[in-house]
Amino acid sequence: MKSESLGFLRTFMDAMSPSGFEDEAREIWKQRTKRFVDEVFSDVHGNAIAVLNKKGKPKVMLAGHMDEIGYMVKYVDSKGFIYFSPIGGIDLHLIPGKRVWIKTKKGKILGVIGREPIHTLEEEERKKVAKIENLFIDIGMTKKEETLELVSIGDPAIPAVGFEVLNKDRVVGRGFDDKGGAFIVSEILRLLSSEKKLKPSVYGVATVQEEIGLRGATTSAFRIAPDVGIAIDVTHATDYPAIMMASKQIKHGEVVIGKGPVISRGPNINPKVFDLLVEVAKKDKIPYQIEAAPRGTGTDANTIQLTREGVATGLVSIPNRYMHTPVELVSLDDLENIAKLLAGFIMRINEKSDFTL
Repeated sequence: MKSESLGFLRTFMDAMSPSGFEDEAREIWKQRTKRFVDEVFSDVHGNAIAVLNKKGKPKVMLAGHMDEIGYMVKYVDSKGFIYFSPIGGIDLHLIPGKRVWIKTKKGKILGVIGREPIHTLEEEERKKVAKIENLFIDIGMTKKEETLELVSIGDPAIPAVGFEVLNKDRVVGRGFDDKGGAFIVSEILRLLSSEKKLKPSVYGVATVQEEIGLRGATTSAFRIAPDVGIAIDVTHATDYPAIMMASKQIKHGEVVIGKGPVISRGPNINPKVFDLLVEVAKKDKIPYQIEAAPRGTGTDANTIQLTREGVATGLVSIPNRYMHTPVELVSLDDLENIAKLLAGFIMRINEKSDFTL
């Protein structure tokens, strides 16, 4: 991966962006992406939208959501301990004993999620998953008033971890679901910006609030009214212990990190879009995998497909280990190959392209 692209990915991944609080990530995405497009702007919902070749036809929308799961401050007790609720799909097994960053009006504050030590737990308590109402954040204060001088009700928080390179092309961080997809949208626009024969207009969107109901894609797709829409998200890699067992691969399919883009096939996907994606992968010698999606995919592709009178929709996913944990693991090669695949897909579309079934 180019050093500039990797630097952008690192900075973007480290930005705090829990659903509804994507402003830090949005500005990073806009500042980088504006170098490759005709215009970039945001809307009242908080989506970041970049436009390339605005007068071209047909109109293609790319969507990767930049929000991540997290926590929200709900209550502060008399001793200054902070109680919270989840933003999005949090795994309660993973919360106790972790450090968090709280995003406040005065900046980022470090806290820890307290946990009664194993020594004082009864045997039955050790076997139970902690309830969210029994967990709290400790920022080192002793009084409610002290905590509320720094923290406000409704402030968001995230696990206090960042982007790291593990080995060669394997990288880890919180929020690859789906800042990895929003990163790819920017990369596709970078690749297309040097193409003189680009025919479609391309609207690249870093969407918001996907984790709480596909909300940003709903509003941005309505505004853009695309002819073709491609969502870029993550999907479960099934190539590590526990999930590699036959029964789970039968249920979830076989998806391997480093083996290329995962192209979805099913009722959420326009068959002609799917066929063209596979054709491009074969002709451009890009490795790819296919994922069966027998119903709505639970991604931005759902709402894009159903926008206005309907949109010819596709979904290309990043193989992701340990989804919705602070240690999501992906391959840089997969990120690059998805960008190449979708740039090639768009370059093969023109006014005569017909996705009607």
